Amino acid sequence: MKLNYSIEPQPEKTSKALGKELHISKKHAHEIASAIKGMKVHVARGFLEDVTELKQAVPYKRYVKSVPHRKGMCTGRYPQKAAKEFLKVLKNAESNATYKGLDAQNLKIVHIGTKTGHTYMGRFPRAQGRVTPKRHETVSIEMIVEA
Repeated sequence: MKLNYSIEPQPEKTSKALGKELHISKKHAHEIASAIKGMKVHVARGFLEDVTELKQAVPYKRYVKSVPHRKGMCTGRYPQKAAKEFLKVLKNAESNATYKGLDAQNLKIVHIGTKTGHTYMGRFPRAQGRVTPKRHETVSIEMIVEA
């Protein structure tokens, strides 16, 4: 099965990882992706672990309506669930690089992208036996690291 990435890098110097249809917010995914793009892998891993432990906030640039400022930075939030999923994809990319024989200490995130995944319907019960439709959205993450 061929996985479609938005770019095709040099296969001998790069490693790829893909997280398909993850149950996270697409707004949180966009902000995390823009925050860690260009980071070294070990720095990005520490950043994501700090976000999951509520030690460091993710700076929000696009989706900032009614988002408060954080200490020492601009607007930001702590998207723990999305950070855990990004951490899994990052570890997968690092493992793929190690398997290919690339130097795991000098890996850098050269491309990270988020796409809207499948939307499936759910139901939200209301009064007097009625229901309201509820849409559950998913996000796909693609990550490319380079030695």
